[in-house]
Amino acid sequence: MENTVGEFLKSRRARIQPEEVGLPSHGRRRVQGLRREEVAQLAGVSVDYYIRLEQGRGTSASDAVLDAVGRVLGLDAVEQAHLRDLLRPARAGAAGRAVRGRQQVREGVRLLLEMMDAVPAFVLGRRMDVLAWNGLADALLGFGGQPPEECNSARHVFLDPGARDCYPQWEAVAAETVAYLRLDAGRYPEDRRLGALVGELSVRSEEFRRLWADHQVREKTHGSKLIHHPLTGTLSFGYETLAVSGAADQLLIAYTTPAGSPTAQKLAVLASWAADGPAGSAPRGRAAAAEEGAAPLG
Repeated sequence: MENTVGEFLKSRRARIQPEEVGLPSHGRRRVQGLRREEVAQLAGVSVDYYIRLEQGRGTSASDAVLDAVGRVLGLDAVEQAHLRDLLRPARAGAAGRAVRGRQQVREGVRLLLEMMDAVPAFVLGRRMDVLAWNGLADALLGFGGQPPEECNSARHVFLDPGARDCYPQWEAVAAETVAYLRLDAGRYPEDRRLGALVGELSVRSEEFRRLWADHQVREKTHGSKLIHHPLTGTLSFGYETLAVSGAADQLLIAYTTPAGSPTAQKLAVLASWAADGPAGSAPRGRAAAAEEGAAPLG
């Protein structure tokens, strides 16, 4: 079984060179980056204590100790929170037991998506399941006909043969996807559906296995994304992520572009195309849901 805590801390030790933290580097080293005893020294704890942390036996470690280790390893706020989740699985697991299957999107959120007819928007849930979307997101990303259990952003990015064409910056999208999924896994270690998804992707995608082994974690907050559409060519978006109030672990994600920009003009073409109702398109203004059957969204 994977020692997730140990692998995470080891990966963070490996990225820091001794001279970066004021330690001498004595010739050839057997390990990449910092040794465990060096981390312990800099964090002000015993070597045995730090070893217990890497072995996953630090569930009683104080926040002060974890903060000190985090400072030595250069952890950001998201990585610090991830370390706490990994070391305290009972707390994280208890939170994860509340949602065993696919989440439901309440009607008010569906109506909001429907009214956002000028903005591609969708709701992302646990395990990167895509729970609902509006017509413009459908026109942009091409939903259609997939079983509900297939409506998952991570599965789409790594297993859909068209994903590399859809995302001109596929490598960046893939890395961001794995980092967010790894964060979710730390929060909900007892989620069997999430474990099954990670297992499936690990078996079927060499790229996923490589990125998963890197132990990067990242929140999905905002950023930019290029999306290629066969009708309009490449569109350049910003995206904003908003937590859905009263719905744990549901995020409303909207793609944005300045008015009058080339992407805004292309988006207007897509909206018109979708309104004309060509085969395979979603009805204009209708908020679709995974329960009705639709393709995954990245």
